[in-house]
Amino acid sequence: MSRLPKTHLNDPFPMPGSGQFAVKRRKPVPHEFVLDAIASLSPWTRSMFGCLAVYVEDRIVFVLRDKQDHPADNGLWLATAKEHHESLRREFPSMRSIQLLGSRATNWQVLPAAASDFEEAALRACELIAAGDPRIGKLPGVKRASRKQAGKEKSSKRVKRTKRAARRQSRV
Repeated sequence: MSRLPKTHLNDPFPMPGSGQFAVKRRKPVPHEFVLDAIASLSPWTRSMFGCLAVYVEDRIVFVLRDKQDHPADNGLWLATAKEHHESLRREFPSMRSIQLLGSRATNWQVLPAAASDFEEAALRACELIAAGDPRIGKLPGVKRASRKQAGKEKSSKRVKRTKRAARRQSRV
C-alpha cells in the first residue's frame, strides 16, 4: 500500500509547487476584443465544442473559435437563421457557411479570422447585437437526455405501466 495521500495516487507527476491542489490552466479567450465590445450587455460564456459560446441574457449570440484544426473556420460564428443569411451577407461580405459543419448551409455562419476585415466585421456584429438586431442570436434548444438516461426513463415507465396493469387485474 502506498503512503502517498490519495490525491497523488493517480497523479504520478504532480506539478511542482502545486501542493495538494493543482489548478487547471484555462485556455486564453479567443478574439477577446469582441467580449470587450459587448461588455455593457453583461455577456456570459460557456465552453462549447472546445470553443467559447457567448450568451447575452438567455440567447446564444456567437461562438469564438481559434483552434489549430480547420483554421479556415476560426473566427466568430454567428448564431442566426438561414432566412437571414442574405441580408447579413450584405453587411458582412466575408461571412460564409462553416466548412466544418459540411457543405449544406446551416443556421451558423462564420466571420473568418483570416479575412482582412475580421476585426471591423466582428465589431459591427457586436453593434448589431447591442442594438437588438433579431437576425443574430437564438434561444438554445432544450438539452436531450443521454441514451442512458432515456433508457432509465423508459424502463421506469414500463415498470409503472406493469404495476398499473397488475392493479387493474387484481380489481377484476
